[in-house]
Amino acid sequence: MSGSKCTRLSGALVKQLLDSVDSVLFDCDGVIWRGDQVVPGAPEVINLLKENGKKVFFVTNNSSKTRKMYAEKMSAMGFAVTEDEVFGTAYCCAMYLRTVCKLQGKVYLVGSAAMEQELEAVGIQQTGVGPDHVSGRPADWANVPLDPEVKAVVVGFDEHFSYMKLNRALQYLTQQGCLFVGTNRDTRLPLEGGKAVPGTGCLLQAVETAAQCQAQTVGKPNHFMFDCVASQFGVDRDRCLMVGDRLDTDIMLGSNCGLKTLLTLTGVSTVAEAEAHQKSGCAERQGMVPDYYVESIADLLPALQG
Repeated sequence: MSGSKCTRLSGALVKQLLDSVDSVLFDCDGVIWRGDQVVPGAPEVINLLKENGKKVFFVTNNSSKTRKMYAEKMSAMGFAVTEDEVFGTAYCCAMYLRTVCKLQGKVYLVGSAAMEQELEAVGIQQTGVGPDHVSGRPADWANVPLDPEVKAVVVGFDEHFSYMKLNRALQYLTQQGCLFVGTNRDTRLPLEGGKAVPGTGCLLQAVETAAQCQAQTVGKPNHFMFDCVASQFGVDRDRCLMVGDRLDTDIMLGSNCGLKTLLTLTGVSTVAEAEAHQKSGCAERQGMVPDYYVESIADLLPALQG
């Protein structure tokens, strides 16, 4: 398809775009739901895409749920979905450690019970989930007991993040050859009513600052997330559409992987932000400009019902 970027998707363009793709990747929060509220029309869009022969996948940077937990939440909301169509960073991180890093050893996990489950599902043991209370004196903290089998530090969303976890991650990362992997760099988790809470990126930056080294991240916009989907389902990037609400993660992922991109305005980013990137003349910011935008993915319904 041709035409300028950041085009409002409407009318005949909708069918033209859908006819040009075989697979569609959807972000979740801000796209198909907001918090615990489904975006009106989203289940119908997803289910009709499948009925029309499209492959549909869900790619989320949230590491607090397993694939199974996401599939159950989505099914309860009316989406026709199977567990293997869901790609969260908890699962993708486990796959990255197993397939790319070929990790031999345990993980020190700054993360959730869901991440623990996804790691153990691929045969990777972990330590670290849950609170790590302060003990001893400051002089003792650099000599906290460490598991000699730990060969990687992994940072995801952790509601129990603390000074001692930060310290323990630092002590592991000072050991030669210890891998350092983060799920994603989202600094804030948007909530209903314009509110937000700190995201995984804040925790990851704290560990990076303490350890004085950079983590490899597996979540959007890193291409590994798309690679996970493509390697398992044979997705053709030339006939794939990425749909998301964030320019810096969803749309940038699409740009990094050569996919068509669609911004929906039910979440974080705005058309004004996309247009500012487009006018900037900065090559990196151009990657955050979507091919198309819609008010909501419900705008796809008429073309799917026709």
